[in-house]
Amino acid sequence: MKTLDQWFDEYAVSHQNPTNKKIHYLCVPAIFFSIIGLLMSIPAQFVENILPFDNPLIENWATVTLIFVLLFYLRLSVITTIKVLLFASLCVWANHLIGKYISLPLFSLIVFVIAWIGQFYGHKLEGKKPSFLKDIQFLLIGPAWVFENMFKTNTQTKS
Repeated sequence: MKTLDQWFDEYAVSHQNPTNKKIHYLCVPAIFFSIIGLLMSIPAQFVENILPFDNPLIENWATVTLIFVLLFYLRLSVITTIKVLLFASLCVWANHLIGKYISLPLFSLIVFVIAWIGQFYGHKLEGKKPSFLKDIQFLLIGPAWVFENMFKTNTQTKS
């Protein structure tokens, strides 16, 4: 099994162009957010019947899916799992609010499509194919890589 650093090193190979990186910092979280919205849009009667909660923030397909996503991250890093859990929780809450005012499936689909167009444009600039075409697991590595790079502290001092 690869370590998180090995995944990041391999992912970084096709994410060197500064513009592509900036696009990813915006589009990867947007795709993650939109997928949660799309999953929350699926009728959840089955989930509501098996979970002992009476809360739409918990009883939905996004939450069920996130359990498995978080287990994937937990195999790699507790800190990364916590970062993704915090972001995912924010996504669930925000999508719940959005769904009260507008069509959540339509909004999520629009964000999803626009963000993927951005991703492919970034890879066109990069001149390299998206990593997930090599290994589908990179669809989960992308968010972790973005969080790691966006919140990385520079510990080097200037001379």
